[in-house]
Amino acid sequence: MGSLADSAGFSSTHVVVFPFMSKGHTIPLLQLSHLLLRRGATVTIFTTPANRPFISASVSGTTASIITLPFPKNIDGIPEGVENTDKLPSMSLFVPFATATKLMKPQFENALATLQNVTFMITDAFLGWTLDSASKFGIPRLATYGFSGFSTAVNRSVIMSRVLFDPNVVSDDELFQLPDFPWIKVTRNDFDSPFMDREPTGPLFEFVKEQVIATGNCHGLIVNSFYELEPKFIDYLNRECKPKAWSLGPLCLAEQSKSTSEKPPWVKWLDDKLENEGRSVLYVAFGSQVELSAEQLHEIKIGLEKSGVCFLWVVGKNGKYVETEFEGRVKDRGLVVREWVDQKEILKHESVKGFLSHCGWNSVLESLCAKVPILGWPMMAEQPLNVRMVVEEIKVGLRVETCDGTVRGFVKWEGLAKTVRELMEGEMGKAVRRKVEEIGDSAAKAMEEGGSSWRALNRLIEDIHAFRSKEFV
Repeated sequence: MGSLADSAGFSSTHVVVFPFMSKGHTIPLLQLSHLLLRRGATVTIFTTPANRPFISASVSGTTASIITLPFPKNIDGIPEGVENTDKLPSMSLFVPFATATKLMKPQFENALATLQNVTFMITDAFLGWTLDSASKFGIPRLATYGFSGFSTAVNRSVIMSRVLFDPNVVSDDELFQLPDFPWIKVTRNDFDSPFMDREPTGPLFEFVKEQVIATGNCHGLIVNSFYELEPKFIDYLNRECKPKAWSLGPLCLAEQSKSTSEKPPWVKWLDDKLENEGRSVLYVAFGSQVELSAEQLHEIKIGLEKSGVCFLWVVGKNGKYVETEFEGRVKDRGLVVREWVDQKEILKHESVKGFLSHCGWNSVLESLCAKVPILGWPMMAEQPLNVRMVVEEIKVGLRVETCDGTVRGFVKWEGLAKTVRELMEGEMGKAVRRKVEEIGDSAAKAMEEGGSSWRALNRLIEDIHAFRSKEFV
């Protein structure tokens, strides 16, 4: 079980890590891999050829091993060479893409057979089929969705209470109370399909159901959060659900930044805004998968221009709607970035004082840890619930103003400019800035030696070793 300094048994621990092929899912598992490696564990990461360069770059200089499995070919609708959801022509292809990963099972099991002394595996919850492989080899499997405890608990609550199917809730935008969390009010539009569907059917529903069942039957659930952030919801998960939930985050604090000799141009731009102009900057990013309409992009451009604030906008897939003419008009106080960026590096920059975000959970955590308040604009998946948490539960951000006041409403430039200015300059912005300072300090303490997440990881390793030892009694 290791030395006295390694009483939890990390030195005798070999972990298989298999992320889902999407950067938002891959990044936290790579961060967890760094944490395990630093504590002395052996880590083997599975991926596919097109995703290997990104993973190799992340774990370069560590002892992590990478095993590459071929991604299935000739999948209807999936272009040849697309091995990541970030590259899908449309997110409507998500289900065939995710389902295709099942075809990797024989190669995965062949590779597992060559590995020695695997203690447990951590695989993305979207790879539910890996539970069969884990069981075949007698390896405990832990799953992770990459969600907060809040959104996981709220989703579970609405499913079990069937409150979304209440015939008295006529409108998708009508607020209703959650039975398990009576202080929380949500709408049907806070949920994505298939959860919000009154009569869920079809491939997406079947896929989600399959993954939920697989997760319920595995050894544990990894939650990228820390106990002090959401104790009511972590306690709920461990009281009402299975398997046991382990809060090990924020994992964005686990991966140490790599120094580079040359700063990217956007960091130099931020330096200039801070050192030469003394101006605060709003960081704008909606993730790698969000595609906005030309009409909505038009309103964003006007809103940012009219707001009067300095901004750095990483446009992602939406770059085709951001013309050079716009860049020219805002060049003195706005920068448009079309490349992949290190978001943590930007958020940690001293000039960045606000984040206009889709509120993907990784982005929320990175913002909290950098002590940057959030202007939430949910786009898909569990993001509307994340915004509820950010604005109403932990009070570290504001919400964009939609033209009809609904969760999924269109955002006009006037509403965007108003809420941007409030976040960056207003009294509500000052209040959430004070709150995010407190939570950022709490997050750092959770990950330090002796902190809640540090202790949780120790207990998890001890639990796995105790479980394995019983198998041989």
